[in-house]
Amino acid sequence: MSKTSTPKPAGEYAVGTFSYTVYNDREETMYNAPGTMRSVPVKVYYPAAKASVEGLPKARYLSREIFAVLKKKYWIPLNYEKAEQDGTNRSECYEQAPFIDEKRFPLILFNHGYGSFLDANTYLCIELASRGYFVASIGHPHEALITELDDGTTYKMPKGLVSKLYSPVIPSIFAIMKIMKAKGTNEELYEQFDSMQKKYNRFIAERLPEWKQDTKAALRYLREKYSDRIDFGNGIGVSGHSMGGLTAYSLCEDEPETFNCGINIDGGLFGDHDKPMDAPFLQMNCEPNKNTVTVAFLRNRNVAYHVILRDMQHIGFTDCKYMIPLKSMVGKLDPDMEHETVCRIHREFFDTYLKGIKKHPAFESNDVVTFTEYEPLKM
Repeated sequence: MSKTSTPKPAGEYAVGTFSYTVYNDREETMYNAPGTMRSVPVKVYYPAAKASVEGLPKARYLSREIFAVLKKKYWIPLNYEKAEQDGTNRSECYEQAPFIDEKRFPLILFNHGYGSFLDANTYLCIELASRGYFVASIGHPHEALITELDDGTTYKMPKGLVSKLYSPVIPSIFAIMKIMKAKGTNEELYEQFDSMQKKYNRFIAERLPEWKQDTKAALRYLREKYSDRIDFGNGIGVSGHSMGGLTAYSLCEDEPETFNCGINIDGGLFGDHDKPMDAPFLQMNCEPNKNTVTVAFLRNRNVAYHVILRDMQHIGFTDCKYMIPLKSMVGKLDPDMEHETVCRIHREFFDTYLKGIKKHPAFESNDVVTFTEYEPLKM
């Protein structure tokens, strides 16, 4: 990794970090781990005073094990030893940095994508923490590329899992390509997507309740241990990439009184979404995936946004945009431009609907991004 792999947070705060694991939360339901208990790892990023971190060492970015699986999966020349020696395997945050006394900050819960990993959106989480948010990134054992618990236990994604996500694989790929090219009204596009996902993608919908339970397990711990540091007064924000974005949408759909606003980063809205959406919600997509979320604009009883980034691909919404040189995988958009744009969208949205310090987010279309706002529907 090069030094350009570490975007600098631009907020008024330095960033502290710690991790925890909710052990044995409930019985595991993944097909490859019968008879075991599911544990949920979490990494937290939080605001710290800049003066308080002077002289502290920066936290490690990725573990040796994550380097290995990324190198194998994407065929990229990552070298853990070299990155440790030259300092590029360090994040712009500090382990166990002192908390800011007598001040609480709102909470954003973040979920990674299916087959991704807990640290995949570290740069986004750090930026949000520097802007005055507690951010908790949640892992999902057996459903991530790799999952690491605090006691050293490691789970890797079982072989053959992709064939369950898209089953059968070849027909489902052709169906997805057809959806990507489809044109029509939001209702017509949703009907096409719904028909496809019910035929080929039921496994994703079946796993969604477990991901929501993982998120709630992480939240229970934070409520119990850090209620003096986190401001729950305005509710909880949720965000996530891919499956994590679907999880965010479903949580807001089910419990808007708790999860009061959210962002879905390029996640298809698989599953049944017959309920009205009472929380402000933003869908963020690359061009190829924009037709997978149109149900959100047929059910919104609160404001809804659709944000489309040009020259982007799905994986480019993660930190992998700084590691993978193939533009066909991450998109042609400059990585720093993409990072700044996604961070700004998050900041504008959550400053408005979670912190409540703005009346309306300052969204404006330009050469990089297109914004569409949908007024609340009367349902």
